[in-house]
Amino acid sequence: MPPQHNMLHALSIDLEEWFQVRNLQGVIARESWDLQERRAEASTLQLLDLLSRQGVKATFFVLGWVGERSPDLVREIARRGHEIGVHGYNHQPLSELSLSAFEEDLSRALEILSPLVQEPIRGYRAPCFSLPSHVTGHFQILQRHGIRYDSSYFPGRWANAKGEKRPSSIHITEQGIIEVPLTSLFFGGLSLPCGGGGFFRLLPYPLTRSLFRLHQGRGNPVIFYLHPWEIDPEQPRIQLPFLKRFKHYVNLSRTFSRLERLLQDFSFSSIKEVLQERGF
Repeated sequence: MPPQHNMLHALSIDLEEWFQVRNLQGVIARESWDLQERRAEASTLQLLDLLSRQGVKATFFVLGWVGERSPDLVREIARRGHEIGVHGYNHQPLSELSLSAFEEDLSRALEILSPLVQEPIRGYRAPCFSLPSHVTGHFQILQRHGIRYDSSYFPGRWANAKGEKRPSSIHITEQGIIEVPLTSLFFGGLSLPCGGGGFFRLLPYPLTRSLFRLHQGRGNPVIFYLHPWEIDPEQPRIQLPFLKRFKHYVNLSRTFSRLERLLQDFSFSSIKEVLQERGF
């Protein structure tokens, strides 16, 4: 079935391993990452095949750590025409990094990824959407390294939206960086995220589809994201507290088929192409 409308939405993939997510940070030490089973490559190839069948391009925000160990995978993503963005090197939340450490992490990732692709890397997404509220220094560093847009801001989530001060749609910041927030829908003082990830796995698909339609009715593209581990129900199961276990493992077996439906119901491309279409 063809998409029901012509609005172009942005599909982004945060390319990291299953053991690098924040829910597992207290259980799997960073020092033991090289001892874990690496599964991102197989899941990413599965995603690439799905995107090829659907004729969809996406933005892959690649973790430098992954690119260092799977350079051929990064080359294959780029060869298939997808945009490569940078996700930092070590998946460390920016709240834990000084500005100098942030720049070192970014530089290391770019040194690994840039030689693997033909075009300059222009997009950045912070691990765990952890770009702080006061971003002047971070944006200056991104600009210094050739980054044109940032997609690290997830407005509201389930929180009260009245305190939000940054625009929740695509905009140019005072520092000249294009900010591409993940999508949340605001109803009164509440926000309901519909930009992917755990919410995509948790919410029934018909509700996700309805939220997409509501958002497009307001004239804005949905900025959607997913991780390769979210289509991998066979990944190792780690003992976690109930809430973290639920957030990480809920509906992993359904994500791939839901994504396939979403790509059939709506039109998607990379963030780069959505920005071009919108005149940024």
